[in-house]
Amino acid sequence: MSTVYDFEARQINGQDIDLSAFKGQVMLIVNTASQCGFTPQFAGLEELHKSYASRGLAVLGFPCNQFGSQDPGNDDEIAVFCQVNYGVSFPMMSKIAVNGPEAHPLYQWLASEAPGLLGSKAIKWNFTKFLVGKDGQVIKRYAPLDKPADLAKDIEAALAA
Repeated sequence: MSTVYDFEARQINGQDIDLSAFKGQVMLIVNTASQCGFTPQFAGLEELHKSYASRGLAVLGFPCNQFGSQDPGNDDEIAVFCQVNYGVSFPMMSKIAVNGPEAHPLYQWLASEAPGLLGSKAIKWNFTKFLVGKDGQVIKRYAPLDKPADLAKDIEAALAA
């Protein structure tokens, strides 16, 4: 696999989507959780979506329960939680694994394209973020501590590229 467009995902409503549907857009791909200390980042991600979607940013949330079992709900429960508590209107995908043998192929690729600290390919925690350029290549990996608002400059640069 050579670009993000080579992958597909299942949306939280159960429909499959080919990521080539986002071709030519900048993508921010985030593994999320509903019961994490970083869960309030949903508000910041929604702000990025509202601010930049019209300019070509696609924020994609991928719920994951691999870190402290902090997203135990099913897809319907997760969708309701995100909408009711944070007004999430960006695309949310079906719950996946991001590490280990069951890791979604997209996350295997993302982690190999943009390793973390000291070259680690593992996703360390919820709300790890990947910025993908219009060409489908990973630009940068961000740690869970990086607030969505702090990504604005990089997003603007990617949109302008």
